[in-house]
Amino acid sequence: MSNAETPVPADDAALLSGRIADGVHHIHTRVYYEDTDAAGIVYYANYLCFAERARTEILRLLGVSQARLSAERGLAFAVRRCAVTYRRPARLDDLLIIRTWVTAMTRVQVTMRQAIADAADGRAIADLEVQIVCIDDDGRPARIPRTLTGAFTHLMTHAE
Repeated sequence: MSNAETPVPADDAALLSGRIADGVHHIHTRVYYEDTDAAGIVYYANYLCFAERARTEILRLLGVSQARLSAERGLAFAVRRCAVTYRRPARLDDLLIIRTWVTAMTRVQVTMRQAIADAADGRAIADLEVQIVCIDDDGRPARIPRTLTGAFTHLMTHAE
């Protein structure tokens, strides 16, 4: 049986979501051709995609299905504000590590910091501060469910 035919064990599939350690979520991603411009440098907007995927995987690790949250409770998360500081470019085939932690939280909003670095040498590539707001089906701010506020609190233990 070739690698293409080998099923991924459930335990290995969980590795795709990264891990949470000491209040920080860690996840790796590879830079693919589709992420880059003609010079092989990651296109600036794709760092937002990397960060979004990391935040999605945090919810998955915490047992939250965004599709179920929307279908059952009429809730979703939307980016209210995002600030990015680009430090140096990532390039085709680089392995990146994205670290995410919570810096502030209200009843309807969570502020997260995200640091994207080169996994090989640890050098900073981009830093983000993102405010996420919980919204209802009509797009109005809504209270974050208690189960999530407890989980987000666990991600506030990171000392900057």
